[in-house]
Amino acid sequence: MGIILISDSVYRDSILEPLCFPDDSAPSAPSHSSAGSEPLPCVFCPESVPSLDKDVLLKHMLMQHKLVIADVRLIADLPKYLSYWKGRFLEQPITEFCSVIRTNSTGPVEKQEEYFLLCDVLSEDRTLRENLQQKRLEDVLDQQQREREDCSFQRLCMFCSEEFTGNRSTLLNHMAKEHAFSIGLPDNIVYCNQFLDTLQSKVDNLQCLYCEKSFRDKTTLKDHMRKKAHRRINASNHQYDRFYIINYLELGKSWEEVQSEDDRELLEDEDDDWSDWEAHPVSAVCLFCHHQSENMDLIHTHMKETHGFDLHQLKAELSLSFYQQVKLVNFIRRQIHQSRCYGCSQSFDSPADVLLHINAEDHVMKLPDTSAWDQPQYYFPTYENDGLLCSLSDSEENDGNRTAHGEDVPVLAEDVSNLREIRQTSVLKQLLKRS
Repeated sequence: MGIILISDSVYRDSILEPLCFPDDSAPSAPSHSSAGSEPLPCVFCPESVPSLDKDVLLKHMLMQHKLVIADVRLIADLPKYLSYWKGRFLEQPITEFCSVIRTNSTGPVEKQEEYFLLCDVLSEDRTLRENLQQKRLEDVLDQQQREREDCSFQRLCMFCSEEFTGNRSTLLNHMAKEHAFSIGLPDNIVYCNQFLDTLQSKVDNLQCLYCEKSFRDKTTLKDHMRKKAHRRINASNHQYDRFYIINYLELGKSWEEVQSEDDRELLEDEDDDWSDWEAHPVSAVCLFCHHQSENMDLIHTHMKETHGFDLHQLKAELSLSFYQQVKLVNFIRRQIHQSRCYGCSQSFDSPADVLLHINAEDHVMKLPDTSAWDQPQYYFPTYENDGLLCSLSDSEENDGNRTAHGEDVPVLAEDVSNLREIRQTSVLKQLLKRS
């Protein structure tokens, strides 16, 4: 479950959406074509904003009401979701629905703050999200059926300007056959006119539909798309997700994930031959630069030799358990992302300036007091796809010291199949304070 990180009372330090390294391709929930018309209400007060200003409302609820909503990007209909909880919070106290997170839990009481986390660990929230997803799917299927039966379609081909009337399939099939440009089967597409408008706009702006580079004239663009075989769209561009019906099928799943599950079902009746199976290695990114490697030993060696940072040395000197290493890595990631030196807390204009300072002042191996980073909030990754966390391990020496370090965190086996049990015994519930 993606968690929105919380912070101090300074908005500059607030992270309203999960962070990802650039190679992450996780899409958000595709939106309706009419998105943007319905305002987003605050669940506590009369404040409301246009739906395009979602971050403004998230900031308001975080700063004014201490509310954090998990996985906002996966909510199918955010206005209805917020309206529902606005009504429920009028009926019962927020603590009946939300877990309570106390920041700076080991610090002075006057510096502690309580935030409320609303997420699908709560069965009522999960049911609401699923119902909104189902309603959106039904609306999209109705829209698709209307388009399939519509015979008033009229449009010019974007490549040869030939006019097509009747059904949309005639134009799509023409582009695939005559121009080797296919956006998929007509029956798999929804909001077809808007899809074609988006593509036409790119072509009119002399932009390649696949690599999206711009060119000086149409002739150069056509030559580029022909020679580079770029007469197709880039499937990793999630701008196109809402035009494909498969992206509306399951909550929080992209078309790649749904297709992968379908492929596995087709292979169930075949012999279990794993001889040609190839793993997809996890790539870890350096704490201080963009260097990355699929070999975890190499990434640690790079940080030590290039930046003078030795995580293994810190682990040995401070007797860090596995969970303390996790919190330390997330803390350092967080501080650098917020342009702040993790050693002395000095703030800068950019992460690049922080790194210059860290090297100049020899703060690479300088850590603040343990209470600054050994906080429950740093159990949650600063970057959702942080492969470096996969390289961390517990040494045999530390196995017997976990109790002394106050670590009492349950670990769920990956093969637990009972989702209700997982939600009830979630690590999140163990970590967060309940009222």
